[in-house]
Amino acid sequence: MDERDWLAERFQEHRPRLRAVAYRVLGSTSEADDAVQEAWIRLSRSNAAAIDNLEAWLVTVVGRVALDILRSRKTRREEPLETHLPDPIIDGTDGVDPQHEALLADSVGLALLVVLETLTPAERLAFVLHDMFAIPFEEIAPIVERTPDAARQLASRARRRVRGAAPAQDTDLPAQWEVVEAFLAAARKGDFESLVAVLDPDVVLRADGGAVAALSAHVRGAEAVAGRAVMWSRVDLTMRRALINGAAGMVTFLDGKPFSVAAITVRNGKIVELDFLADPERIAELDLTALAD
Repeated sequence: MDERDWLAERFQEHRPRLRAVAYRVLGSTSEADDAVQEAWIRLSRSNAAAIDNLEAWLVTVVGRVALDILRSRKTRREEPLETHLPDPIIDGTDGVDPQHEALLADSVGLALLVVLETLTPAERLAFVLHDMFAIPFEEIAPIVERTPDAARQLASRARRRVRGAAPAQDTDLPAQWEVVEAFLAAARKGDFESLVAVLDPDVVLRADGGAVAALSAHVRGAEAVAGRAVMWSRVDLTMRRALINGAAGMVTFLDGKPFSVAAITVRNGKIVELDFLADPERIAELDLTALAD
């Protein structure tokens, strides 16, 4: 085995962790893959023999690349898109794909990623690296161009935002399915009262329709969300159960074509958050054929 093959093998050993870091920081699978690929390019051009800790070196590179991507996003968007949702990780109900396990470790639900979208780039990176991957602040500091104490404060601010805004999901998957099935049954019938009964009084619904403004929404409250569900019950949608970021959710089809992906957050036996990705361009990029049958 020559040196480049050896280096490529070592890099592949770290790829799952690097992709998990990038996905949490970016909320985008394609951008996460780009960040990991950029780390490989930089590694292949470096003097690998001089790197004492390859994993730490790679995480630092991925962190810097991801931070640059986040900052670039902020520059492109004049205002944050209130209904922009991260990329969901979709699996069939028979279990999580082994390739997705690293991405979903530590219960990285879509609701948490939605909250991370509201943080500044530096806050998000510091929180993800420290709280999710136990990277010391001494190693985070040079990535965010702060002192270790300042990096610690970034993570602390992010942590307070997350604790106050990201609903905790019930961990019992069969119990989640029971609630989701009740919601789906009521939605199919357009049963307003039954929908309200399964929703938390302060439930939040977000829908990201991308360029199709009519598909976007941000609705709060059981009656408002139930009313929207009744409205959509008049559309001939086929609803399929699916695991969305490891939790109970669904994928909908219209005339046999994928229409939306829904992450459903259940807490204390009630739905507290519904996050719908309905952006036609992003939906078209997902391989959902296995769920259509």
